[in-house]
Amino acid sequence: MFSESDRHGSFRYVLFDVDGTLIDAVDNQRQVWRTWAERYGLDADEVYRVALRTRPTETFAQVAPDQDPRECLAALHELEDEDVRSGTYRAFDGASELLNALHPSAWALVTSNYEHRVRGRFTRTGLPLPEVVVDAAAVEEGKPSPVPYLQAAARLGAEPEDCLVIEDAPSGVQSGLRAGMTVWGVNTAAPVDGVHRHFSSLREAVRDILAFTVGLGSPYLPKRP
Repeated sequence: MFSESDRHGSFRYVLFDVDGTLIDAVDNQRQVWRTWAERYGLDADEVYRVALRTRPTETFAQVAPDQDPRECLAALHELEDEDVRSGTYRAFDGASELLNALHPSAWALVTSNYEHRVRGRFTRTGLPLPEVVVDAAAVEEGKPSPVPYLQAAARLGAEPEDCLVIEDAPSGVQSGLRAGMTVWGVNTAAPVDGVHRHFSSLREAVRDILAFTVGLGSPYLPKRP
């Protein structure tokens, strides 16, 4: 059991992206966008390719410019909420061990999704939740803006230089870098541009993430300024 004093001293903080970092939701996202595209008579593969690179409103503008973007978004949200209730999810190997080893006030989730969906997915996969979740509704500027990660740090009472960002996507990596944080990439075959360290899987990163939080002088950690 953690005590409040455990979080002080040399403690540092970890800020996690969710989809693609802690939870494997690629198949779910692909199916949601496929179903959405079919409703509008669009090519599902093309819609998904655009959706991977843009925010939903930008996707709608490109693939369905003649449709009401509010109706498009409402339809997408309906499908995403249904997927949280009935879809099949799995946590990446190492996620449960890692999150359960962290003090609940020393890490946060920073997601472009909405908190109620994140909570639903974490419940479905048995992952613990932190005290701080920064979601799409919490910020006016999403990734790659630094705002989401800076807000998470502020809510944790942490300085940016004491934060480690764990990401899998280019926009999230840029968000963490622009926030002045250390950024490690996971779950990609090749390093995302800008990451300070790259791990092909979350499992490979567990030991060094835990070492970072207690400020251990590991040769695998970037030198502090």
